[in-house]
Amino acid sequence: MEKYVLGIDIGTTSVKTVLLSASGQLAAEATRGHDLLSPHRNWAEERPELWWQNAVETVREIGEKIPGCLRQVVSIGCSGMVPAIVMLDENGTPVRNSIQQNDARAVREIEMVAAALDQETLYRQTGGRTNQQHILPRLLWVKEHEPDNWARTRTVMGSYDYILYRLSGVKSLELNWAAESGCFDIHRRVWLTDQLEQFGVDPGWLPRVSEPMEAVAVTSPEMETLMGLPGGIPIIGGSADHVASTLAAGILDEGDLLIKFGGAGDILYCTRQLKTSPQLFFDYHDVPGRYLINGCMASSGSLVKWYTHDILRSQDPHILQTLDREAEEIPPAADGLVVLPYFLGEKTPLFDPNARGVFFGLTLSHTRAHLFRAILESVLYGFRHHVEVIEEMGYHPRQIIATDGGAKSPLWCQIAADVLNAEVRAYPSHPGSALGVAFLAGMQAGIFREWEEIGRFLTQYRIYKPNPEAAEVYRRAYPIYRNLYSQLRPSCESLGTLYNEEQKTV
Repeated sequence: MEKYVLGIDIGTTSVKTVLLSASGQLAAEATRGHDLLSPHRNWAEERPELWWQNAVETVREIGEKIPGCLRQVVSIGCSGMVPAIVMLDENGTPVRNSIQQNDARAVREIEMVAAALDQETLYRQTGGRTNQQHILPRLLWVKEHEPDNWARTRTVMGSYDYILYRLSGVKSLELNWAAESGCFDIHRRVWLTDQLEQFGVDPGWLPRVSEPMEAVAVTSPEMETLMGLPGGIPIIGGSADHVASTLAAGILDEGDLLIKFGGAGDILYCTRQLKTSPQLFFDYHDVPGRYLINGCMASSGSLVKWYTHDILRSQDPHILQTLDREAEEIPPAADGLVVLPYFLGEKTPLFDPNARGVFFGLTLSHTRAHLFRAILESVLYGFRHHVEVIEEMGYHPRQIIATDGGAKSPLWCQIAADVLNAEVRAYPSHPGSALGVAFLAGMQAGIFREWEEIGRFLTQYRIYKPNPEAAEVYRRAYPIYRNLYSQLRPSCESLGTLYNEEQKTV
């Protein structure tokens, strides 16, 4: 009888669940959408209860597609955004919406923490300096602005840790959530409890840290009635979504580079040594003995969604394909239009929550297609910036893989090849993080034995080669993109100060 593993991914815009068979087939998948909530400038929140509802519904749907399959599941893995913050009360109920990893509200708290901690010591311990992704500034924002929610908090965990908790009743934190929290010594693998206590954060709020492939819990008996999963199925520690995507894309050895067109934009480079950069993030690879130097742009696919839904207000389900066709007719560099994609501030390599989105070079001749193409190009300019930082560390990509939503767009992938001036292999129908964490669960269960077996699921792809003429145009346009931020940075900071002062008077 066939054995299966489940992977459940909590993404920025949807929950995706996949079922893999021991024979190496993607047997079934299901998706339920949800919205990123941004009710105020720089806010990025979501509803954990909706994640759970969507997880239940997607598992049920898979059970309906292949009757009886859920009773043959031998391991489960969950992945999700890091380090999203879910704060639970004593009953395990969220006290508020999650605060997402790309949330940039805690500007003053970042400044306060950065001033209070020796940044060089922090970098040596955690691989990073205080920035908007770290959990301390965002937690301190809650402490200052929502004291009732703060008083009710008893546990802090991540998005996929929350799903594991709902499946099993066990509280845990996966290793890479800890590594990206800014409160975890990545060399000794221990919490910096003195740092937490210095700011009034109870270290007891943070559950035990688990390895990605470690079996840390089993499904509770209630899951059979709720979603058709028998009790007692092992659940692994799980994986950060971008790390699981890296595994799922076959990024296994040094020189492999992934560009991930999700709601945020991730770029990950695999190494065999633990090496950090003050301009980038660090993660442990799901593959033991491998590490990831990585960056994350706060806005990528979310910027495309903002433009199509909020600005164009399009209800056309095919709007992206239409815009792609229109933008293909626009020359590289969008007839002199350059976009800075910092619509939620920016994480790597700038670490500037005051950075702002900009459309530069607009004229009356520009159309919606120009704006759309310039948005796509801006994300690749950001990826190119990251590649330059990686190369400055002495590393050089030997292959570039593209996954997630943007990989479905031939236009966006060709822009990637042209801006990076390198061949790009895109997986347009790639299940991404859900596949990666399901494969990880399969490794734990023993139904997969070699990491290279992930290649069984990587059969549909398309190669994009750079166009020399377009690559030359982008070579000349890219410095304009870089100079724009340098020139506008003081104005962005002043604008942020003005906004914060206005907020105090409200």
